[in-house]
Amino acid sequence: MPEQSHPAELPSPSRAEADRDRECGALIEAFQERLGRELAALGVDADTLTALRGRIRALARELTDGDARPAPDEPARVNRRYAAAVLAAHRVLSATSAPGVPGGPGLLELLTTAFAEPFGPAITEGVRALLDAAPDPFAAMVAVARTREETDFGAEFTFTHPRDDDRGFFADVVRCGYHDWLTERGAGELTPVLCAFDGNWIRAIDPERHGFVFTRATTIGEGGTHCPFHFRRTTE
Repeated sequence: MPEQSHPAELPSPSRAEADRDRECGALIEAFQERLGRELAALGVDADTLTALRGRIRALARELTDGDARPAPDEPARVNRRYAAAVLAAHRVLSATSAPGVPGGPGLLELLTTAFAEPFGPAITEGVRALLDAAPDPFAAMVAVARTREETDFGAEFTFTHPRDDDRGFFADVVRCGYHDWLTERGAGELTPVLCAFDGNWIRAIDPERHGFVFTRATTIGEGGTHCPFHFRRTTE
């Protein structure tokens, strides 16, 4: 489940709207830049890349500006920009006959790499530093998770908490705004591209070092009934 705040710092409930837009724009720009580099490595020529990127940007704006259903809050508005960037890239690249552009599973893999990896090392390092510095890494991670439910996901996501105590925190996403928005446009299969971003902070968790484990056995985008974000202590 991708976050509204993707750069290295963890989200803050006091983050201003301008900061959200800046962070969102930075991630989308990095996604498009990485996409271009990956396509160039596959043999797509520079002129074709320029044309494709222009079409992707134009379609992403069209998808967000022409949305008939207004976003209910600020997190939804920003999250739809992420989903629109991925959907626009998929539609444009699927339609092109340019040599070197993959299709099918190869295209999904390309989109996943381009979306998830650009900020990956910085996010992993930032989350690891937060956990290393925390007197209680489990409590610190749970506090971040609670905050992000409101600041980064908002009304288009629904969370339940079947467990919430000092030994475990289960945050189950039973409604995913990304998946709903993409499915409305016939592209629910793209949701895992966004889900893959979570790997950046998941990799920062070291059970032996931080005293807790994290599991996410499935996601709505992968066909599950919910996305189980489960944190459990491993130490007393």
